[in-house]
Amino acid sequence: MFNGKPFRLIGMSGSLRTGSYSNAVLATLREKFAGRADLELYDLAPIPLYNQDFEGDKRPPLVKKLLADIADADGLVLCAPEFNHSIPGVLKNAIDWASRPAFQSVLAYKPVAIMATSRGPLGGARCLEHMRTALDSCLSRIALAREVIITACETKITDGRLVDETSLGFACGAVEALLKEIALWQAAETKQA
Repeated sequence: MFNGKPFRLIGMSGSLRTGSYSNAVLATLREKFAGRADLELYDLAPIPLYNQDFEGDKRPPLVKKLLADIADADGLVLCAPEFNHSIPGVLKNAIDWASRPAFQSVLAYKPVAIMATSRGPLGGARCLEHMRTALDSCLSRIALAREVIITACETKITDGRLVDETSLGFACGAVEALLKEIALWQAAETKQA
C-alpha cells in the first residue's frame, strides 16, 4: 500500500493450459496479498504475435491495451513453466511487444518479480535466467529476492491453489520484495515532486 491505496500489480502467466501451475501460483498470490495489492491476472492468449511492422500507431488494439495496462501498473509478477530450456512463447511475446520502443518502453524501470513452475525437480532455472536477461535488456527493475522455482508442482498445488507452505513462503517473499521496491521508488518520486 502507498498513501492508503493498494498497489496495482499485473500477473502474467507463461502457460495457457487449463489447470496451469503458473496460473495457480498467481491466483494464490492474488488472494494472499488482497488488500495490500490488487493483482490482476492478465490473459495473454489473445495477444497477437509480435510483428515489427505493427509498432507505434499501427499496434493492434489488444497490444495497445496491454501496454497501457502495464504502464498503469505499479509492478508485474511473472510466473512461467520452462519450455525447451527457455521462456514460453506466450510470455516472451508479451515481453517483446512491451519492450518497444527500445529503452523507452513501458517495461523500462518497471518493478518485476519473476518465478517459475515445474513438474520436475530441476526445471525452471533456465526459464528464470532467460526472463532475467530479457527484462534486463528492457531496463526493468527485477525485485531482489531468492530465486523462486516451484518444483514438483503436482504435489504442491491442490484445487488451483499453491498449498505447500515452503514454496508459498518463497513466492510471497518475492512479492514482498517487489512491494518494497515499488514503495521505495514511489517515495523517491514523491520526494522529488
